[in-house]
Amino acid sequence: MKKIEAFVRHESFEPIRAELLEKGFPSISISEAKGSGRQKGIVEQYRGSTVTVNVRPKLKLEIVVADEDKDLVVETILKHARTGEIGDGKIFVIPVEEAIRIRTGEHGQEVTQSHSD
Repeated sequence: MKKIEAFVRHESFEPIRAELLEKGFPSISISEAKGSGRQKGIVEQYRGSTVTVNVRPKLKLEIVVADEDKDLVVETILKHARTGEIGDGKIFVIPVEEAIRIRTGEHGQEVTQSHSD
């Protein structure tokens, strides 16, 4: 199993979510995040003053999938998150050693599958 963590712009989330749902990946965790990368500080005007914003708002998406589904999910995120501009975000793929569904006690691959009950 793999955990995909993606930091994306807010506006790219809905198209990503919709396509992942359509492709059979309904489980996704979302968190508000702020960070800085290559774009460094961005100079903005606020109430007549020049302000340098050092961190930009992002959404952090977390999805755990079977190894064979990793490429499909990563490509879906890239398709909708890539604008070609600085600040598009990052994707990290992390190995998952174990997964356990608390409600049923299921282990492994079954945890990443949708349940029918």
